[in-house]
Amino acid sequence: MHPVREKLSQIWTNIQGCLFAFLEEEVGPLTQAHQEVVKVLELVRIEEFVPSDKGQAHRPAKERGCLARGFVAKAVLNPPTTAALLERLKSDATLRRLCGWERRNEIPSESTFSRTFAYFAATEFVSRVHEALVKRQQGSRVVGHISRDATAIEGREKPVKRESVSRERRKRGRPKKGEVAPPPEPTRLERQVGMSLEQMLQDLPKTCDIGCKRNSKNSVEYWVGYKLHLDIADGQIPISAVLTSASVHDSQAALPLAVQTVARVTSLYDLMDSAYDADIIRQFSLNLGHVPLIDRNFKGDVVGRAERQAECRRLELLHFTLPEDERFKERSTAERVNGRLKDEFGGRFVRVRGHAKVLTHLMFGLLALTADQLLRLVT
Repeated sequence: MHPVREKLSQIWTNIQGCLFAFLEEEVGPLTQAHQEVVKVLELVRIEEFVPSDKGQAHRPAKERGCLARGFVAKAVLNPPTTAALLERLKSDATLRRLCGWERRNEIPSESTFSRTFAYFAATEFVSRVHEALVKRQQGSRVVGHISRDATAIEGREKPVKRESVSRERRKRGRPKKGEVAPPPEPTRLERQVGMSLEQMLQDLPKTCDIGCKRNSKNSVEYWVGYKLHLDIADGQIPISAVLTSASVHDSQAALPLAVQTVARVTSLYDLMDSAYDADIIRQFSLNLGHVPLIDRNFKGDVVGRAERQAECRRLELLHFTLPEDERFKERSTAERVNGRLKDEFGGRFVRVRGHAKVLTHLMFGLLALTADQLLRLVT
C-alpha cells in the first residue's frame, strides 16, 4: 500500500474503531451528521493552527479554536447562515460538545462569531490550514492529473463599476516615415511570466462585479459576484484555490494556480479546457516539467475546426481513442468538486461581503471537502 494511503487508512481506523466509541461515551450517541463532523475535525485539527495570544488583549486561543471548529462544522452541515448554526448548537448538545462548549451559556454570540470570522479572513487563516493539510496528506504523493477550472460564485453585494480607462487611439495604417508606432501594452499573461506569486495575486482584480459564461445550451448566463479558480488532483482533492472578480477570464488565474500547486504536490499532467488555450500557459506548464493537455480553441479558425472534426470522424471509424483524450476525461473531477462545494459545503450560501471574507467562507468549505475526499480514498 502507498504510504499516503496507508497513513490515511490508519487515521480512518482510529476514527472508526476508537474515536467514535470514545465520543459516544463522553458526549452521547452520534448521528450520521455528527460522525461526518468528527471525521473532518479529526483529520484537519484546525484548533492546532490557531495562534497563541498570550499577553495580548485578544480573545483566548482556546475559544478561537472552538469557534474555528464551529465554522468547520458549519461547512460540513451546510446551514445557510451563522444564526442557523447557533440554533443548532443550542439545541444539539452533542454537536456543541464536539465543537468545545459544554453548556449553552458558553456558546458565543453571533457578533463574536462575526468578529472571529473577520480575524480569520484578515490573516488568511483557513487558506494556510488548507495548504498545511494538502502538504501533510498529499505532499509525498505523485499526482497523475491536475484538473484546472473555474466556477461562478454569486455574491450579495453591489457590483463595482469598472473605471473607464482613456487610451490614445492608434492611427490606422502604416506609420509615417520616421514615425515609430508605440509597442502594444503587454497582456496580463505576458506580465505574469516575470512576476512572483504574490505579485500575480495582487495584479488580479478582486472586487465584486458582473461575470458571464456560456452554459451547456450555448446560452449566455450572467451573475454578480466572484469566480473561484481551482486546481484539483485525482480523487477530487482540491489542491489550490484563487478567488477573483467574476469578469476575470479563466486563463488569467492559470499561472498563479500552477505556482501554488507545484509548491504543494508533485504532478504530471495539467488538464484544462479551451479557455486556457494560450501558448504562454502551455509553455509555463512545460517549464514546470508537466505535460499540458489543453483543449483547442477554434474561435475564428474555421479550417482548424473542420480538420479537427474530420480527424474525430476518422478515429471514430477506426474505433480508436487517442491516449491524451482518455486522460482528458479525468477533468470531469473538476465539475464534480465544483458541484459538491456548492451543494454540500456552503458554496451557494455566501452571505458575507468583500473578497477576503468570501474567500474565507469558501475555504472553510474547501477544507471540509478536502478532508472528506481524503477519507473517501480509504473507505
